[in-house]
Amino acid sequence: MATFVIVGGGLAGAKAAETLRAEGFDGEVVLFGAEQHRPYERPPLSKGFLLGKEPLDKAFVHTAAWYGENNVDLRTGVAVTAIDPAAHTVTFEGRLLGYDKLALTTGASARRIAIPGVDLDGVFYLRTIEESEALRAAFQPGTRVVIIGAGWIGLETAAAARLADCSVTVVEPQPGALYGVLGPELGGKFADLHRSHGVEFRFGESVAEIRPLVGAVCGSVVTSSGAGLPADVVVIGIGAVPNTGLAEAAGLEVDNGVICDSALRSSYQDIYAAGDVASSYLPLLGRHLRMDHWSNALNGGKAVAKSMLGQDIEYNRVPYFYSDQYDLGMECLGLPLPGSYDQVVYRGDSGTLEFIACWLNKGRLIAGMNVNIWDVTGDIEALIRSGRVLDPARLADPAVPLSEV
Repeated sequence: MATFVIVGGGLAGAKAAETLRAEGFDGEVVLFGAEQHRPYERPPLSKGFLLGKEPLDKAFVHTAAWYGENNVDLRTGVAVTAIDPAAHTVTFEGRLLGYDKLALTTGASARRIAIPGVDLDGVFYLRTIEESEALRAAFQPGTRVVIIGAGWIGLETAAAARLADCSVTVVEPQPGALYGVLGPELGGKFADLHRSHGVEFRFGESVAEIRPLVGAVCGSVVTSSGAGLPADVVVIGIGAVPNTGLAEAAGLEVDNGVICDSALRSSYQDIYAAGDVASSYLPLLGRHLRMDHWSNALNGGKAVAKSMLGQDIEYNRVPYFYSDQYDLGMECLGLPLPGSYDQVVYRGDSGTLEFIACWLNKGRLIAGMNVNIWDVTGDIEALIRSGRVLDPARLADPAVPLSEV
């Protein structure tokens, strides 16, 4: 009987196990998770659960009973410490387990910052259930919160803190919010949204030190300009780094993630990767891409299982991510990276919280974001995949259906 091992107990790993069974695999499935929890999704940690709107149970991918009912050997709190590709074995707790196929779904970890005071009480990262629970407890009315980083985690955390009636200051070395992922146009709109809710931004500044004060948990955050920002709570949200240690030690090709082809196969036979840890070849873009987003873990987990089963798959999805902040809900397809576009076209009134933003490069749509407008992602994806040169006037006209643009 074949043994398929999945190393990494997050969303991608859980979906890989689920898909193996759904596709009829009747061999042994062993799923290792280093955390004590069964696989869970991370978006609620900075959204519904952090806001107190959703119970923690909603974050889990499956019920606790599902794994036994589907004959998935889930081993929580167990870290795989080594992979031997030649022997087809993994090492855990000093023991060996052989595999026929192996999927790496080890995810990513919060990027750390090396500054004085980072180990003080009251300084938080946000990546795990425990960190979300601690931050949720720390967000009390009147608490002074300083957030390092104006990316997705930083802004979603800022919204949660403001809704908990905390004062919030965000420090960001880039010239604007979400600058590296959306560019200045849409990043500016998100910054304005937060300002309207009382958030203060300090763009173009980095954090040099976190200082304790007598009687305070943290004390103050000192920026590169020399400003001292009073703080009871500090949240560090400066991105994530892929957990590639196992892959590197095993000799797999690694470059900001485990290098995979479009079928999620690594540089070693019978070893695959999916989710945050995988840098897979995306035919749509003609290059390798690593994505730290929920949809990539969800869909990559399903795809890697099918590839392990020998099915002819091509993982070529248009990148997708979403966010909820205050009364703004958005979905974005594509990668609107600064320098990749030459025009932003708004469909609807961009001064409201109900519009579609379209990033164009030489008339071709490379990304689209629907803000508080729903059921349009299919049309946006079709326009991106078409590669057609579009008429900006028709694209901007809400009277022209997207399907006809």
